[in-house]
Amino acid sequence: MPKTITLCSACELGQGSFLQTLAASLPDWTVTTKECMSGCRRPSTVAFRATGKTAYLFGDISEGDLDLLVRFARAYSLSSTGEFDDARPFGKLRDKAIARIPG
Repeated sequence: MPKTITLCSACELGQGSFLQTLAASLPDWTVTTKECMSGCRRPSTVAFRATGKTAYLFGDISEGDLDLLVRFARAYSLSSTGEFDDARPFGKLRDKAIARIPG
């Protein structure tokens, strides 16, 4: 099942070296960019998607969120549906959720 993380390339985070840093931290994921993900009120935006799973869009992401993004990606990989009973392990990332889109 392909797993993709997409950074908004119109946002600051998607224009620097963070893409490579995130990709190096999660070698089993495809990390890419997409021009304007319409999260302009909460830049920088990052999306997590996998076939048949709930997709997530997060905003207000900074380089300081790297560890939380990696933690989320690993838990997401292990979840058969992409949903979680308890979001507390994701710390402040759970407050940065913009959308959860059913798979």
